[in-house]
Amino acid sequence: MCGCMHSTQDRALHLEGEPDSSAAPASTLAPKKMPKSISISKQLASIKALGKGSDLEKAIATAALIFRNSSNNDCKLEKAAAKNLLQTQFRNFTEGQETKPKYKDLLSELDEHAEKKLDFEDFMILLLSITVMSDLLQTIWNVKMTK
Repeated sequence: MCGCMHSTQDRALHLEGEPDSSAAPASTLAPKKMPKSISISKQLASIKALGKGSDLEKAIATAALIFRNSSNNDCKLEKAAAKNLLQTQFRNFTEGQETKPKYKDLLSELDEHAEKKLDFEDFMILLLSITVMSDLLQTIWNVKMTK
């Protein structure tokens, strides 16, 4: 559901950081895979539609790019990669949740996932589920708004 279509050229970019001149051209409909060496902020800046995008649009685009950069060629995220992303990119939301039954249930569902891989939809549901149950969300709600 993430719309990942990894062409031969995309794989070359993903693995080498340089396009493969012998590769067939990528589909114009498929988003181009960015090499991992390019920062997320530069990847976001290269998406013209987000030039005047809202903070929410950029946040979702960031999540999509992080997923895509971490996924395999089938646009699936291995279970180990998903757990690593939670620990490295979502640490402030997961920190202190390890002992909560709901958090344990979420991770056990990940372990029991039939394919042992997540697509983008499953990944986003996991992120939102962790966000809703996290202690950090309460801190976010308590932030004073200034005008």
